[in-house]
Amino acid sequence: MIDTGGACDAQERLVAERRLALGEDHPETLTAMLDLADRLWAQGRLIAARQLEEKVVEGRRRQLGEQHADTLRAIGKLAVTLGAQGNLAEARRLQEEAVSGRRALFGDTDLETLRAINNLAGTIAAQGDFAGAHELLEFVIATVVREFGEEHPDSIRAMSNLAAILWQGGDRAEAYALQQQVVELGRLVSGEDDEATHTAAAILAAMEQEAGC
Repeated sequence: MIDTGGACDAQERLVAERRLALGEDHPETLTAMLDLADRLWAQGRLIAARQLEEKVVEGRRRQLGEQHADTLRAIGKLAVTLGAQGNLAEARRLQEEAVSGRRALFGDTDLETLRAINNLAGTIAAQGDFAGAHELLEFVIATVVREFGEEHPDSIRAMSNLAAILWQGGDRAEAYALQQQVVELGRLVSGEDDEATHTAAAILAAMEQEAGC
């Protein structure tokens, strides 16, 4: 749901209060700033969100260092915003930093690490490197399925992303089969009326229409 403004205004007041009482780099101030950035994102105010995220990244680097989970999480959020603004090169650089840092701290089977890899794959695909994105997503799917099961939401999400990349890369038969699997798993896990299931089914229908099925 799009923020109508009231919650965002309240969060802006909270940020102002924490800056005044605790200082710009206090962990509680930085957390409030990142929450405000999320609300601004929901309103489509990406420039303002990016400005806050950049301040949070800088503050957490100063206070916590490069290799801290909170720093890496903030870097990942900033990277997503940059990607949405079309700055794919910088988004990829930051996502690679986040992935490398999370792997060093938590290993390859950590869910947030796998989500960071998933995001990186999306950016790489947007740059036109479908083979590189394919390799990353296959790794994510295999790891999530092994560690958490095929029906885990992150497995389904990565499968959907891989199906889209395969379709864009011209491997339409495999893409269609994978998207069918996404729809079936979505119905099984979340039900027919779930929004994500509806979206997956709509993508499958679009594939059928485009392919002339």
